[in-house]
Amino acid sequence: MVELATIERRLTHRVMVGDVAIGGGAPVVVQSMTNTDTANVNSTTDQIIELARAGSEIVRVTVNNEASARAVPLIRERLDLLGWKTPLVGDFHYNGHRLLAEVSELGPALAKLRINPGNVGFGDKRDRQFEAMIEAALLCGRPVRIGVNWGSLDQEMASRLMDLNAQSPSPRPAEFVLREALVRSALENAAQAECIGLPADRIVISAKVSRVQDMIAVYRALAQRSNYALHLGLTEAGMGIKGVAATTAALGFLLQDGIGDTIRASLTPVPNESRTNEVLLCQQILQSLGIRAFLPQVTACPGCGRTTSTFFQELADKIQTFLRDKMPNWKEQYPGVEKLNVAVMGCIVNGPGESRHADIGISLPGTGENPTAPVFIDGEKAMTLRGSRIAEEFEAIIEDYIARRFGTGTIEDRHASLLNAD
Repeated sequence: MVELATIERRLTHRVMVGDVAIGGGAPVVVQSMTNTDTANVNSTTDQIIELARAGSEIVRVTVNNEASARAVPLIRERLDLLGWKTPLVGDFHYNGHRLLAEVSELGPALAKLRINPGNVGFGDKRDRQFEAMIEAALLCGRPVRIGVNWGSLDQEMASRLMDLNAQSPSPRPAEFVLREALVRSALENAAQAECIGLPADRIVISAKVSRVQDMIAVYRALAQRSNYALHLGLTEAGMGIKGVAATTAALGFLLQDGIGDTIRASLTPVPNESRTNEVLLCQQILQSLGIRAFLPQVTACPGCGRTTSTFFQELADKIQTFLRDKMPNWKEQYPGVEKLNVAVMGCIVNGPGESRHADIGISLPGTGENPTAPVFIDGEKAMTLRGSRIAEEFEAIIEDYIARRFGTGTIEDRHASLLNAD
C-alpha cells in the first residue's frame, strides 16, 4: 500500500461550510464554479451535480441579478430532493447587498457568501454596503469568503500605498507594492468583518492573481500574518496545458509548504470540454503531493523506441477509465480503495520494477508488444496474461484484488489468497 506523505499543515481557524470543514486541520477541500446562467434552474442544477459527482465538495454559483438570486433557493431545493447536499457559495459583485436584502430566502439557501471588497461599492457607499453583506451573513449564520482580486483591487488602497512608496527613500518595485495592497486589503477587510461581528471561524480569505510568482508571494504573506482559513486559486489560469501547468505550479508549491485549506483550478475550458476537468486537476494535484487520495493511481511509462505499437497506451487508458468508472461504487463498498496504486508499463527496462513497487501491476514486453505480460501483486509475480483479452483479464484481476484486499477478512489472508490465485 502506498502511504500518503506527511506535510505539516499551517494551523488555521476551522470554518464550516454546510457540512464541509475548511481549515483547522481538516483535509484540503476541492471547490469548483458553475458557468451556466444561474437563473436557468435546470442547467445550473445539472452542472452542480456533474461537478459534485466528479468530486467537487463545494460549488460556487454566480448571483448577479434578481433572477439568479431567486433561482438559487429553487436550485438548493432541487438538489436536496435529488439527494445532493453539496454546499453552494454565492458569488457576489456590485449588488450583493441589495440582492440579499430583497430576496430573503437567498442567504439561507447558500452555505457561504463570497464578497470581493473591490467590487462592494465605492466612496462613502463602500463601508455601508460591505457592512450590509456581513450583517446578512450574520443573520443567516453563514461564513464569508473575502476574496480580493488583482483585477479588481481597491484602487484607493493601491493609490495610497503607491504614493507612500514613491515618497520612500528606497522605493520598492511596483509589483511588490501591488502584492502588499492585495494582502492588506484581504486582512483589513477581514478585520472589519470581525468588528461588525463576524467571528474569525466564519471567515475565509483569498487573494487571486494570474501570475504564479505573485500568487506564491501573496499567500506566503497571508499565511505569515494571519490565521484565517485560506482559499487558493490562480485566477484566469488559462486554457489547456498552459492553465494546467500554471495552476499546478502555483498550488503545488503552496500546498507543499502547508499553505491552503481549500483550492480551485480556474481553467478556461476548451470548447466542448467538460467543466469537471477543473475538479479532476485539483484532485490530481492533491493526490500527486500525497495530501489526499481520491482515485487509484495508474503509473504508466511515456513510451520510447522500445514500444513500437500503441497497445500499452491503449491498455493504460482502458485501465484508468475502468478505475474511474468503478470508483462511485467501490468507494462505498471498499474503504481505502482510493489509495490503490496500479502500474501499466510498456517494456522490460523499468516495467517489472515499477510493477513490483505498485500494489498491482502489469509489464508488457516492449517492441511490438506481443500479447504476453506478467502481472505482479504486492511485489510478487502472480501470473502471466497472454492473448487478445489482456485488458479485460487484467481488469478482472484488479477487481478481484480490490474485493479481497479492501473487503472482509484480514489483510494477510487476502494477500495470501491473491498470491496463490494463479
